[in-house]
Amino acid sequence: MWTQDAALMLLLACCLWSAEAQSDGGQNIWDDPVKFKTQAKDACTMLVTGQGEYTRLRLSCRSSKRSYWCEYVGRPHTCGPYNKNPRHYFVQMMWGLRKLHNACLAQRQIKPHMCRKATDESQMVFSGASFPRSAAEASARMRPAAQPGRPSPARPRPSPTRPGSKRPNVPVPPRMQPTPRASPPPETAPVESNAKRVAQRYCWRSLQGICSYFIGLVRH
Repeated sequence: MWTQDAALMLLLACCLWSAEAQSDGGQNIWDDPVKFKTQAKDACTMLVTGQGEYTRLRLSCRSSKRSYWCEYVGRPHTCGPYNKNPRHYFVQMMWGLRKLHNACLAQRQIKPHMCRKATDESQMVFSGASFPRSAAEASARMRPAAQPGRPSPARPRPSPTRPGSKRPNVPVPPRMQPTPRASPPPETAPVESNAKRVAQRYCWRSLQGICSYFIGLVRH
């Protein structure tokens, strides 16, 4: 009789443990969820739940202007490093999500760096969101990106000439020929003295020199 009672108690305990395990399957894996802020200052929370072989991530974001959510589903337990540190798997996901203006516009398949060598089964796959993602992606692509001003191209500097190297043939401008100066007018012969004129008038031609001499002496 005691053996039957013990067996019934053991069976009841197993049933209760199984029911508790199933009820906890949809609860958050960690008491402290991963939190971060996006580039648009949206406060986001990563809530991770386990459902059988699949792990579900619900990403909820809120700000003073908007609120949205999205979900990812995957089997990260197929990655060995995830089983050693499952929280760090989603922390690495968060590093990429916080760089966006809308955290739910990340890649549709996300595999953190710690599971880069694992199969694609270990990645988280986008499953749904509170808004039509295709329209949001189109508007994000149409948003003009700010481009920094392009600097003006620098002028090429002349390369220094090395000793022994030939200089390039540079055309030399033609030299200006000096303009010839106008020659001064010839000096006019001095006016003949009065003594010579008197000698030419009153003396023979052969004696004009002597006459002009003596006439000059007399007048002085």
